[in-house]
Amino acid sequence: QVQLVESGGGLVQAGGSLRLSCAASGIIFRFNAMGWHRQVPGKQRELVAVITTDRSTNYADSVKGRFIISRDNAKNTVYLQMNSLKPEDTAVYYCAADPSPTAVITGRGSYWGQGTQVTVSS
Repeated sequence: QVQLVESGGGLVQAGGSLRLSCAASGIIFRFNAMGWHRQVPGKQRELVAVITTDRSTNYADSVKGRFIISRDNAKNTVYLQMNSLKPEDTAVYYCAADPSPTAVITGRGSYWGQGTQVTVSS
């Protein structure tokens, strides 16, 4: 079956960096849109970034200039390079995928990963 598996989360000091990976398996063709959302307890899940097969990107204002999303189409893998991390970036980060970029942007992606915890200390 289709599966998205995230990795790369962990504990980092403010100002540091982490790189998240999400690999899609169980599909023959690549997803047109893949992206990242994050969620903290008591808050709604929010879009972090999305990327399409032609490498068009969309970022949340809160991460612009700090995070970079990229993908390897041949490997069906999407990455999130997170730089200049802040304590408010602490959240569970979820990978999402769908043929529709709009679906991923609006949180209605067809497939989701299990999430990976990112904790940024002061």
